[in-house]
Amino acid sequence: MSSETTEGSPRMGETFPQMEVRTTMGRMKLPDDLIGEWFLLFSHPADFTPICTTEFVGFAKRQDEFEKLGCKLIGHSIDFVFTHIKWIEWIEEKLGVEIRFPIIADSYAKVANRLGVMHPVEGIGAVRAVFLVDDHGRIRLIMYYPQRVGRNIDELLRIVKATRIAWEQNVAIPANWPNNEIIGGDVLVEPPMTVEEARKRKETTNCHDWWFCHRPLE
Repeated sequence: MSSETTEGSPRMGETFPQMEVRTTMGRMKLPDDLIGEWFLLFSHPADFTPICTTEFVGFAKRQDEFEKLGCKLIGHSIDFVFTHIKWIEWIEEKLGVEIRFPIIADSYAKVANRLGVMHPVEGIGAVRAVFLVDDHGRIRLIMYYPQRVGRNIDELLRIVKATRIAWEQNVAIPANWPNNEIIGGDVLVEPPMTVEEARKRKETTNCHDWWFCHRPLE
């Protein structure tokens, strides 16, 4: 199957749509400017709103942790760039938190429509969407949150780490990792592809059965 972006909203496994955007830190070409790095692009309904403010403070306080995982942060909403600038000034002045990642200004909703994050039934503005893009410009995760529910930034950190491990080590990640109820912090080994390999798996101590094997994280 081709990894090229199809018409309509982008999907997981496809290449992130080519676009030039204006941000609070200048113009960017996505995903080209970030090839070689992972990035997390997150949309929010509007500047100067309570939930979005709490989210941006959460992202800002954990930015160094995202970057330790090799992942850049990019915000987005359908506000003007001067609105973004005033909002991040307000956050720093009133809350003492500096926003050090770029925010896409999308006043005509071109980016929002291209990414499929305008959901009119949910409300005005872009929905709380998250796109995790790998170092080849390919979308690895898409998430949507209700307009009235803020995102859990620690969970997004976990997702970035888990997704990178899954793709780079060719393993699978269990529920609630790294605190899974069955295998703890281990990762799951891909199922065998032959009968002979399945028989050998049964002799492995880290297997509950041939289709359910795990190993420590490298």
